[in-house]
Amino acid sequence: MTNRRQLLKTVIAAGAGASLLPPEMLFASAMRPTNAQANETLYVNPATGRDNNSGAKDAPLKSLPEVARRVNASAGTGAFTALLSEGIYSVDETVLLSPKNRKFTKENRLTIRAEVLPDDPEWNIGRMPTLIHTMPLGLSWNGRPDPLGGVADGILVETSHVTIRGLRVLGIPVVESPKAGQIRRLYAISRLRRDLEDLEVAQCLLIGDELIAPNHVSIIAHGNGVNVHHCIFRGQKISVVYWTPGSTGHAMHHCVLHDVYGSAVWTASIANDFEYKNNVVSDSNYVWTAQGGASASADAGARGGQPAAPATAQAKEAVHYKVIDSYLAHNRRLAGSGTGARLEYKDIDAGFLEMIGTKTSEQSITFEHDQSKRNYLHPVAGSEAAKVGAGLFLKPSL
Repeated sequence: MTNRRQLLKTVIAAGAGASLLPPEMLFASAMRPTNAQANETLYVNPATGRDNNSGAKDAPLKSLPEVARRVNASAGTGAFTALLSEGIYSVDETVLLSPKNRKFTKENRLTIRAEVLPDDPEWNIGRMPTLIHTMPLGLSWNGRPDPLGGVADGILVETSHVTIRGLRVLGIPVVESPKAGQIRRLYAISRLRRDLEDLEVAQCLLIGDELIAPNHVSIIAHGNGVNVHHCIFRGQKISVVYWTPGSTGHAMHHCVLHDVYGSAVWTASIANDFEYKNNVVSDSNYVWTAQGGASASADAGARGGQPAAPATAQAKEAVHYKVIDSYLAHNRRLAGSGTGARLEYKDIDAGFLEMIGTKTSEQSITFEHDQSKRNYLHPVAGSEAAKVGAGLFLKPSL
């Protein structure tokens, strides 16, 4: 009531013309949401937050789905940031980021990130916000029925200019193939529209376990400009799928990929401007899976009824990529081709990969397993693999 009285006094004092409006109209007009360009920040804490809170630092939200609802209801053009405190986040429904009245840009982004990032001196791996997927499996995916037994989308991005940073992302506690022909799948971070661009996933730890909590694909994205960097991937089936034939502006750099039982990267005839550098790949089934453009277009389908994109002239050709300043150790195969969730791969000649400053080894890499050390799950300090600079830190001290 005090705020209402003060508001009325202020408006009336501003001029007699304004005071001719009824008080109810004055109050409603002043409180009406506007399409302001101001940046917005929400705080999230799974232990102390409530989803009916304001989202201020002293009144945080509790869940990521509520963050998505706030994003989707917002309007304007300013940046929108969700800061996640440390703790365990049960993702019990898809985090659908699909604002209709808010536009983001390269400079004014939608960002979902840890409150404390790895380069902060106060960071340790226990402070990473941890996402565990607990939602039911759906019977459709990518706009059509799923024939393989059910899927779950963790974070589903339907807008451009998005950053996801500093999170620890676990799989879903299901049995992946409880009977013949069934493959129940988690797509932890998805972008399924070809008209989108600029998705950044950085400084994230993405982990799966084939027996306990399978992570079928950590990141799968249509469209242009998918930049994955300074991430660690361990124990999932496929780390990243760059899915639109002929798409451009992609990057994967300074990542550690270990024990990937499908493929450490999957490219569907994306353009040869793909920046692949300073990555460490070890003990994985395939270092690289290359899918042909026509096959990818047929396999992908489209969310929301979009027609499958025709393969471009570039996508129809054999595309060559540079593998720069990376370290490949004790992997079962270098290159394969295939399609679909069943991992129907076949070995192919790796001549489409140009090795520049890249080392290969038949020996396994030794990783740091002391959880109290900052470089936990990184190649041990001083090793050849550590010199690549891959891992969670933008400024590695290894």
